[in-house]
Amino acid sequence: MKKIKSILLSAAVLAAAVSMSACTKTKKTTSDGIEYTYIKEGKDSPKNGEYVLYNLIAMTGSDSTFISTIDDMAPQVFQYNDSASTNLGVEEIILGLRKGDSITFAAPAAKIFGEFNVPFFLKAEDDVKIRLGVIDVLDEDGVQAYFTALQDAQMKKQTENAAKQLEIDVKLIEEYISENNLNATKTESGLFYVIEEEGSGEQIEAGQTAEVDYAGYLLDGTIFDTSNKEKAQAGGVYNEQRDQANQYVPLEVQVGVGRVIPGWDEGLSLLKNGSKAKFLIPSTLAYGDRQSGAVIKPNSVLIFDVEVKDVK
Repeated sequence: MKKIKSILLSAAVLAAAVSMSACTKTKKTTSDGIEYTYIKEGKDSPKNGEYVLYNLIAMTGSDSTFISTIDDMAPQVFQYNDSASTNLGVEEIILGLRKGDSITFAAPAAKIFGEFNVPFFLKAEDDVKIRLGVIDVLDEDGVQAYFTALQDAQMKKQTENAAKQLEIDVKLIEEYISENNLNATKTESGLFYVIEEEGSGEQIEAGQTAEVDYAGYLLDGTIFDTSNKEKAQAGGVYNEQRDQANQYVPLEVQVGVGRVIPGWDEGLSLLKNGSKAKFLIPSTLAYGDRQSGAVIKPNSVLIFDVEVKDVK
């Protein structure tokens, strides 16, 4: 007997969701006692080798959603095999999904995830509510076409979200510039920069390595990193181990090859050897909607004071 891969063994893969009505229809019970209700019943069971695509919502007993494949745009999929065996009742439910099915059920977390795979924020006995909905049953070509279209939709959504966030960030940066009486220049991408001291020679070219002394701040003035020991001590970010390793030195950056955030790559390409400048970087050219360390929250505008010490 082949083993069906459990898609509910970890919260990481439980990213699915489906809208459901409140009416109650057929009820069934799994071999381990999970009672589940069909909000809508499908008719056509998948054939061996076909792929079942489904969405799922996972909620706590107090209706707090912690997994949603609709929000994540990441529906789950498995290849149907009528000889597959199961260990958990929830696997029975998934293996029995038909095209058109919408199902809801609740059970203790240990029954949903397995005794040793309960998410850290839940106890084994905590109730978890699950909602499942089959999107479609497809062959391999159909699945590839579906996920290609989904990826295109995700990229479009990311682009739209980034454009909206850039508008927000630009306003914040412009307010900061006004409040601090800065004479800043804005690039087409949304980077703002201030040349505080002009360097010599030609502008830094892509592929060249620049040695850069820097200090990074949030808009509220909080320093989060610096190559300067004195600034680190004054800003409360001094690291003794870094000091002992002689790492409070200018950072070597190969410019224009994607080894630093885009705002740095673009900003350094505007400077010369010896230049001192300030970069005001929108989150879309920094870490975007990702957290970076303890201080840089999602969608954070970053400010860097930089000095190019050498160019190779």
